[in-house]
Amino acid sequence: MRYDSIPVSLFVNNRERFAAKMQKNSLAILTSNDVMPNNADDVMGFSQNNDLFYLSGINQDETILVLFPDAFKEENKAILFVKEVTEHTLLWDGNFLTKEEVTAISGIKNVKWVHEFEKTLQLFAFEADVFYLGHNEHIKRVTSEIETRQDRMIKWCKEKYPLHQYDRAAKITRELRPIKSSKEVDLIKKAVAISIQGFHGILNAIRPNIKEYELEAELSYATLKNGGSRQAFRSIVASGENACSLHYNSNDNVCKENEMVLIDFGSCYANYNSDTTRCIPVNGTFSPRQKAVYESVLHCLKEGSKLLKPGVLSKDYELQMAKLIETELVKLGLITEDEIASQNPENPAYKKYFMHGTAHHLGLDVHDVGLYSRPFEKGMVLTCEPGIYIREEGIGCRLENDYLLTENGNINLSEALPIEIADIESLIQNKK
Repeated sequence: MRYDSIPVSLFVNNRERFAAKMQKNSLAILTSNDVMPNNADDVMGFSQNNDLFYLSGINQDETILVLFPDAFKEENKAILFVKEVTEHTLLWDGNFLTKEEVTAISGIKNVKWVHEFEKTLQLFAFEADVFYLGHNEHIKRVTSEIETRQDRMIKWCKEKYPLHQYDRAAKITRELRPIKSSKEVDLIKKAVAISIQGFHGILNAIRPNIKEYELEAELSYATLKNGGSRQAFRSIVASGENACSLHYNSNDNVCKENEMVLIDFGSCYANYNSDTTRCIPVNGTFSPRQKAVYESVLHCLKEGSKLLKPGVLSKDYELQMAKLIETELVKLGLITEDEIASQNPENPAYKKYFMHGTAHHLGLDVHDVGLYSRPFEKGMVLTCEPGIYIREEGIGCRLENDYLLTENGNINLSEALPIEIADIESLIQNKK
């Protein structure tokens, strides 16, 4: 593994809490993700199913976890099925995890080869009444044309055992995963620390006429050099007007002398993610207008992040954040009080320059699972990311930090990532 060993107690505790919420006499089946094909015999990088990882710590494809808390035999309460190591796999793919290694990582003693799954499940199926199955419910983009390993498992189980009751594993994990343990917070902190290294690389590299992808390379380098598995998502390195496109990530433009660059980036460490955004001047000095916009967004970040505390509802937080930005837009001369007074409530005036939400859960997924109808709670990790986008001026500014909610407020996990104007200008102007 690229990352340090994770205490096995994390996964043991996660399984105990999951099992406590299962119906009586039920079993749960969680599967790994597929290795996705690219072209010819090439494949894309593997990314584990995060519910399976949350409950087992296994970061390998062709893995199945079965939980049966009411099993008669103790060893059958949790079983992991993994792919078998053979001379052929050793020759072509190198080592997979041995059974002993799987036990050491997960704390599960009963480990079988994946080809034993069907026969083993048949022994349990007649004792269990309910199957909990995994499915990617937490999804915003349409992927109906993609059949996953989870989809195939659902189809197979319902064909093989049509008279059993079925329930959703995601209903349990979406309740458990938003509250991060101290061990999980430590892993997120490591992801943040890697991102900080990448940002310092960008500050050292930034100069007029550099390509956006050259700056992106600093993030990739820092991630791989410091033990991250990959960037948490495809980084946004958007200079000038490109920063006004929220999901811009072609990263192929030239960064011009008087432009500002928006960098939205994160690192993935041990499957846990960071998600931060900074804006920097290409020539090392913010113009007066860039500085004014930046200061407005920074003010909204500082004040808005104070609202991230237990008991607050997401919708109330977002309304207050919108008010903060609305006030700054008036100060910047972008909208007027008269426009606000006569605006359509369904399409408020501020939306011309600010059009997205500013807080999401962070953890195993960058946009981590959780119901936004649930009040914020101690132990949640949330982002705060206000922004102002002025396409007609070629200025887009967004600033984002990651916050751990505490009993009375929050802790900024990305506090060490430079954000003050004076600090950023100094670091660029005095780069090595």
